[in-house]
Amino acid sequence: MNRTLVARRSFVLTLGLLTAVAALTIDMSLPAIPDMVRALATDLPKGQLIVGAFMLGMACGQIPAGLFSDRLGRLPVLYAGMSLFALAATMAAIAQSIDVMLAARFVQGFGGASAVVLSRAIVRDISSGKEAAKLMSLMTMIFTVAPVVAPTIGALMVAQWGWQAPFAAIAVGGVLMLIGIRSNLLETHTPNAHGHPLRQLQRSFAEFFSHRQSIFGLLLIVVPPAGFMSVIATSAALVVEIYGFSVQAYGLIFACAGLCILAGSIVNRLLVPRVEIIPLIGIGIAMMSIASLQLLLAAWINIAPFAWVWACVCLFFFSVPIVLSNAMVLALDPLPRIAGVASSIIGTIQNVIGASGAILGASIYNGTLRNAVAIIGVAGLVMLLIYLLRPLICGGPIVHHPEELARD
Repeated sequence: MNRTLVARRSFVLTLGLLTAVAALTIDMSLPAIPDMVRALATDLPKGQLIVGAFMLGMACGQIPAGLFSDRLGRLPVLYAGMSLFALAATMAAIAQSIDVMLAARFVQGFGGASAVVLSRAIVRDISSGKEAAKLMSLMTMIFTVAPVVAPTIGALMVAQWGWQAPFAAIAVGGVLMLIGIRSNLLETHTPNAHGHPLRQLQRSFAEFFSHRQSIFGLLLIVVPPAGFMSVIATSAALVVEIYGFSVQAYGLIFACAGLCILAGSIVNRLLVPRVEIIPLIGIGIAMMSIASLQLLLAAWINIAPFAWVWACVCLFFFSVPIVLSNAMVLALDPLPRIAGVASSIIGTIQNVIGASGAILGASIYNGTLRNAVAIIGVAGLVMLLIYLLRPLICGGPIVHHPEELARD
């Protein structure tokens, strides 16, 4: 583990903020959706697609970001991706039609993919095993500030300056991230540009899917986003339309879910040194399953007190950092030399499934509680099934490679 880099607070803070780019972009814009829909003369289902469009862009951008970061280094790809992110965010802020808005959000996601992919790859470059889990948990704690504060800030901006304000703030945030990368990050990967890019990508894919541990970690990572992104995409309609809260109250309510992610990150960081990685993931999945079963019950009866429904959503969110942080380490540990592509494979599939959950959630939403929470309920039960099938998917011992770091 490169303790010099990990000890630098500015280094870890910047990595945490890079992981927060997607959450900040999505959550800050959520309160603007109702006013944006009216201003752009569209309907709520189409307006809610700004979440899915961004996630699809993230999915498409991750493989190129991972491949070229392995070939050229982490920093050049970060500069290019975040510059594209800032430009597209500016276009979203000045969009005059929903089609331009959705196109800008897609491009914004494509550029922002570099931030999410390479922050994880940098962690694998400098650490492994429990040390990587600790660092990933610390980054997740920083990342979870975004869903806590972003919806509230977004709601206040909408109330004060109109629906375009959160999108303008996101563009400014992209520029500030470029400054942070320049000031606080160092190159952590020795580039490997030998051979044709497509052949290198093919070899990296083959190596990733040759490790059952990586496959098991991948499955644990990609399913939860289908659940929580479906709720995020329909949360404004759920809170404002179904239960009748104001847009300002929605920001505070959504912040409660963000606080639960933060609490889960803190608990995970405390448990990492004391509990082995597989049992710790099991603890998170147990809580996720309890929340999902209750949400499926609420969906079946199609009416439930808001406090109960949102408490279950919050419990699901609490479990997410416990599962995802440790599953990411599980998936990346066997792959120190292709951490960029490995991270991008995980992120691409994760974002495709997350975007599908968001788009499906927005598409099937019909003003009922059932359609708003059904997807998250199913996702939790699928996670339980994957965990129970671990002996078939990955029955051997857990592999760590502490001696194989990309750069010490």
